[in-house]
Amino acid sequence: MRVVFMGTPDFAVGALNAIVEAGHQVAAVVTQPDKPKGRGKEMQMTPVKQCALAHGIPVFQPVKIKEAEAVEHLRSYDADLFVVAAFGQILSEEILDMPKYGCVNIHASLLPKYRGAGPIQWAIINGEKITGVTIMRMEKGLDTGDMLFRRSVEIAPDETADTLHDKLALAGAQLIVEAIPRIEAGEVTPEKQRDEDSSYAKMLTKAMGKIDWSMEAGKLDCLIRGLISWPGASTVFRGKTLKIWEEEPEEETQAMDKQAVPGAIVRVDKDAFYVQTGKGLLKIKAVQPEGKKRMAVKDFLLGYPVKVGELFE
Repeated sequence: MRVVFMGTPDFAVGALNAIVEAGHQVAAVVTQPDKPKGRGKEMQMTPVKQCALAHGIPVFQPVKIKEAEAVEHLRSYDADLFVVAAFGQILSEEILDMPKYGCVNIHASLLPKYRGAGPIQWAIINGEKITGVTIMRMEKGLDTGDMLFRRSVEIAPDETADTLHDKLALAGAQLIVEAIPRIEAGEVTPEKQRDEDSSYAKMLTKAMGKIDWSMEAGKLDCLIRGLISWPGASTVFRGKTLKIWEEEPEEETQAMDKQAVPGAIVRVDKDAFYVQTGKGLLKIKAVQPEGKKRMAVKDFLLGYPVKVGELFE
């Protein structure tokens, strides 16, 4: 099948590779424009563009894909199917109606749950045990199109948004190459989404990463694992930001000070320290002090001798 692939971040790379390796003709890859990055502000290609160039596939990078010139450029590829995975721009109805078999999207949740921009992170934050990927037929609404194929993925107790991202990217790549020949053969049974079962995975904000120690330990654990890459979960220690990288909730509190306030350090071991939360303790195992690199708590304690009774702000 002649495909135009639209995607931008790492999540989409596996799907593009899988489609190429499955023998489909990728007429073009559409991705976001290059952007300056780092201290030197050097222009950096998107991960999908790098993948496309490695395969010798033409790349199209419209600033606004809805503009007439961009639409006509897409039309010139005469594609049978548009495959979209985290592209980053909204497609017009004119574009959605362009290919013979329409446009399909690889969405990183089991729709209709977690429509929107942050399905991977919110599945972790909300303590889900299972999520997955959905191949859906795109329409005008936000992730509201008919579902064509779905695949479940288990969320491990210590899963982070990063590790779940990789699992879902692999599942999406496998599912799309199974889906394409069935779409071409007409072997699909579209399933409408039940709006009453839907939920919205809103975009993450930097403010979400500020730890509120009055939350219970289990919920803080989910929040920290869900925000691991960005914005990260952090607190204030001795007037400076301290990012929490690795932790685990501890329900046992018999040996601790029952009167400790949330945010108080109630125990210090050689390789961890324990913080009182609204319910239970959080065992902190890896941190990143402001202006420093990530480090294990045993190394952190060498330079920052933490004391029982100290408070995180």
